[in-house]
Amino acid sequence: MGTSNPTKVTVEAVVQAPIEKVWNCWTEPEHITKWNQASEDWHAPRAENDLRAGGKFLTRMEAKDGSMGFDMGGVYDEVKTHELISYTMGDGRRVDITFTAQGSETKVVETFDAESTHPVEVQQAGWQAIMNNFKKYTEES
Repeated sequence: MGTSNPTKVTVEAVVQAPIEKVWNCWTEPEHITKWNQASEDWHAPRAENDLRAGGKFLTRMEAKDGSMGFDMGGVYDEVKTHELISYTMGDGRRVDITFTAQGSETKVVETFDAESTHPVEVQQAGWQAIMNNFKKYTEES
């Protein structure tokens, strides 16, 4: 559950690609399924995305060996194309992502409310690993 005063955690990357490409790779389901995992033994076999305020998203994340999986989803609170995505996850936690053009590269900063089950350091490492996969995928695609 979300709390009234959650710990905020931030991950970021500077992607060697223009903001339009970065935005498309972040928001289009056919791209999301290619990068949205924290390690090589996981994958995202399905993604749905209604990118607008009030729109819903869902990404299915699963271990490749089929041993476990979960749906990551929520509702968008605010969307400003090439600038900002804010959403609330199903458990009430908030996430804000900013996109800043820096010449031919783009800085992506994601701040999320930590949950109380796992140590903050573990959550930050997992979300940073996903961000690193996003950076690699976007730069190589």
